Amino acid sequence: MVPEGALGHYTHEKSPVGAAAALATLAVIEEEGLVDRARELGRSTLSRLAALAAASPLLGEARGLGMYWGVEVCPWAGASAVAVADRLLYSCLRRGLSFKVGGGNVVTLCPPLNISTEELDRALDILAAAAMSVGPRDR
Repeated sequence: MVPEGALGHYTHEKSPVGAAAALATLAVIEEEGLVDRARELGRSTLSRLAALAAASPLLGEARGLGMYWGVEVCPWAGASAVAVADRLLYSCLRRGLSFKVGGGNVVTLCPPLNISTEELDRALDILAAAAMSVGPRDR
């Protein structure tokens, strides 16, 4: 049986430049030990996010794997969790931290594998400050 149309013949699929870039990226990840670093930094950051969530009525469960974390945003004084997450996002943006909100009310943090410890600490400090400032009316 001969198919009536070809599937999967895009010009980007077989790009030697794209393949070389992918191989170079994998080599850097291996040479710099970024997978092990992600595992270690991931655990310590998840612990810090869990402590932040425990100290803030605005934040719920923190979860993560490696360098990908999520923190649930809870409803606050009659405001929906989605509305509170939006306020938290904009409070963080004003302070210099950008992230995506997933599922309407989950702060998702996914920094590059080679982020410096100082940059990650700054990001978490911004999230903590914003979580303390957001409430029924942004303080």
